[in-house]
Amino acid sequence: MAPGVLEPEDHKRDAAFSKALHGTSAKRRGGLAALTAKDRNAQKAALEEYFKHWDQKSSADETEEVREARRAEYATLTRHYYNLATDFYEYGWGSSFHFCRFAYGEPFRQSIARHEHYLAHWIGLKENQLVLDVGCGVGGPAREIVKFTGVNVIGLNNNDYQIDRAIHYATKEGLSDKLRFTKGDFMQMSFEPETFDAVYAIEATVHAPSLEGIYSEIYRVLKPGGTFGVYEWVMTDKYDNDNAEHREIRLGIEQGNGISNMVKADVALAAIKTAGFELLHAEDLADRGDEIPWYYPLAGSWKYMSSIGDFLTILRLTWWGRAIVHRLVGGLEKIGIMPHGTQKTAYSLAYAADCLVKGGELKLFTPMFMMVGRKPE
Repeated sequence: MAPGVLEPEDHKRDAAFSKALHGTSAKRRGGLAALTAKDRNAQKAALEEYFKHWDQKSSADETEEVREARRAEYATLTRHYYNLATDFYEYGWGSSFHFCRFAYGEPFRQSIARHEHYLAHWIGLKENQLVLDVGCGVGGPAREIVKFTGVNVIGLNNNDYQIDRAIHYATKEGLSDKLRFTKGDFMQMSFEPETFDAVYAIEATVHAPSLEGIYSEIYRVLKPGGTFGVYEWVMTDKYDNDNAEHREIRLGIEQGNGISNMVKADVALAAIKTAGFELLHAEDLADRGDEIPWYYPLAGSWKYMSSIGDFLTILRLTWWGRAIVHRLVGGLEKIGIMPHGTQKTAYSLAYAADCLVKGGELKLFTPMFMMVGRKPE
């Protein structure tokens, strides 16, 4: 799908809203504790702006017009999703907001890092290159890739709170000389053409209203001969949009992850080629037949846990671990310690987790459709 009309950017408005909502919580530890510091009125506004796209909209009666309305407000939808979800992500998963493959005996954090290293290896990063991280989150992958390869990374993000968190972590780890984070819509980047030696995106471009549009922007800012690598979220060839269960799983993943328009793998492949890239490699890494499935932490599968250090991570993600948090958040919300709507966000994230697991089990969905492309000289 070619890009339509893009949302106008207003960085001043976004920065003011982020300051009102999050205050100084970006410089705190993060996680659930940060939720207590949110401004109640701003939280209510973010909640209403995000859930207007999902409430009373079931998979059974979803129309193309409903999906187009989400695509039309892709940037606002994504920005407010992360205003609501970032602290939950850090609490439950850490600072690298992506899935990974797991190997026997390998701790969770090591698996996450290896997934980042693998993409860096495929795109051939070399020390002191200038590299763009498209949709950088709070900078977990960027920090790891800088330490692994010695490159210089610019992280692009349309959420001010995440940028503040990323800067905080980079400063804390002494990486500010190698890392810079900037505000922007990846569908309309402010960078000059042919700026970057390489570009990567880790489970971020799924937020684009059009993969052809985002890949074309990446192509524009990449130097000739440069390489682009992406882990893309897609529905697989097994997904059937006429199947009610399949549609419900897809919509649950989209709602709980701030996605306006998730597509199938063949659409992603066509998009990267249409953008102009020479396709070097394309593979669904979830289809490697690994003994340990990528979704095992979300499923709360203790049998795959490889280290004692992973205990708390898996505990938080089990159904009863999530239930405890939901009740805690609900109780704190009732007495005014957490803002109204915090529990609603938690429920949405939990439902999405269930849909991700179901999508993985049925092989309808993958978060690691890897594509590597080169911009011709």
